[in-house]
Amino acid sequence: MPDPPARDEDLVRRYLSGDRAAFAALVERHERRVYNLALRMTGREEDARDATQDAFLTVLRKLSSFRGEAAFTTWLHRVTVNACYDLLRKRQRAPLLDRGEDDLPAREPPPAPDHADTSSLSMDVRQALLLVPEDFRAVMILHDVHDLRQEEVAAIVGVPVGTVKSRLHRGRIALAKAMGIQQEGRPSGELGSSGPDEPPGGPRFGERADAAGPSEGTISP
Repeated sequence: MPDPPARDEDLVRRYLSGDRAAFAALVERHERRVYNLALRMTGREEDARDATQDAFLTVLRKLSSFRGEAAFTTWLHRVTVNACYDLLRKRQRAPLLDRGEDDLPAREPPPAPDHADTSSLSMDVRQALLLVPEDFRAVMILHDVHDLRQEEVAAIVGVPVGTVKSRLHRGRIALAKAMGIQQEGRPSGELGSSGPDEPPGGPRFGERADAAGPSEGTISP
């Protein structure tokens, strides 16, 4: 029987002990997941690639501060969401430029499978999601697309579980309104049936949530 793959925490320890290949293994294992999250947060492939690179550079710089108090994937998601927030803020400040057709060829993310590959959103929902406020968008992507538990989402974004529930509820309302604006004749609360890229049973945008909690800023990695 082949040996089981090394745990993330073991790869972290090996890297900190001088094994440079261990970090490459972490990147290969998680790059698709990070890219999927960044793509849904930013809505553009070039931004997703930039956020993915920024996230792994941050991980590389701060890996020695990872204490294992939470799962490595929780910490990695937190770093990725922060990288997306930073990039989106820069995009809002910068003038929009027409890149034309002179862009360098884009490097595709690795073909490693990820849960979000098979439970991504249909194109109309994905575009409408970009109209949802960023803090609501983050918890919706983490919970509804990446299928993380509310407790884990709370640990990633650094807010109480009740606030996660509130943001899910308010985000789904905002998404429904965006869908109604984008598609004439469709009621704002009706998101349609599942497309080929949606999770089984359709995206979970109708669950009831608790009262709103306090809003938080950038997450500390």
